[in-house]
Amino acid sequence: MKILIIFLITASIAFSQTAAEWKKKGDALESSGKTKQALEAYEKALEKEPKDADILVKVAKQYGDLMPSLKGKEREKAGESSLEYSRKAVALAPNSSDPHLAVALSLGKNTEFMGNKEKIEASREMKAEAKKALELDPKSDYAHHMLGRWHQEMADIGGFARLAAKVIYGGVPKGSYEEALDHFDKARNLNGKRLIHQIEYGRTLAMMGRENDARREIKKGLAMPNKEADDAESKTRGRATLNDL
Repeated sequence: MKILIIFLITASIAFSQTAAEWKKKGDALESSGKTKQALEAYEKALEKEPKDADILVKVAKQYGDLMPSLKGKEREKAGESSLEYSRKAVALAPNSSDPHLAVALSLGKNTEFMGNKEKIEASREMKAEAKKALELDPKSDYAHHMLGRWHQEMADIGGFARLAAKVIYGGVPKGSYEEALDHFDKARNLNGKRLIHQIEYGRTLAMMGRENDARREIKKGLAMPNKEADDAESKTRGRATLNDL
């Protein structure tokens, strides 16, 4: 009987919490690296405020942040959920930067599940969404980062692959290593605490053939402490690039 009473009291307290309180709890859990628990808290907030674009963005981010720890269908499902919630956020708040950025990020995370034609279409949308996010918030470091990644990946497509894609799919967008480097530089100047900006800046230098500069800049990023869900994955890419130099 005592256990039942405690359960009912706990359930009553949880039910009475407001969306703002659940969101605050989610923020604290996310800061502690507890992505799954943060997602649960944000989903509770969303139950209270289903048309809150900011909460939708938070939910989308947690699904994306869970992906490195998942495999197979679970990983793919998390990616689909991330994109679904970010698109809902854009529909509710089209003049807000973060929802557009969330779509760009989610598209980037979902490309591993796409065919070549879908990837080309997704890349165009990803660039458009990142540009819109930056237009709405010129101080968005991650919008610069996403544009940097876009240019980096498009510039890395070789001539033969580009020609083949033109024949089969009508062509792929052109990217520029110089543009990528500029966006990553702006991103790290806006937020120097995010190691992902630093590492991708160094990786772009490597792609440009500037090996000594690349080693120096990547090592700076690798020396920074992990603070975000995708930092470990970023460092893995950085180490792989160093090993190839």
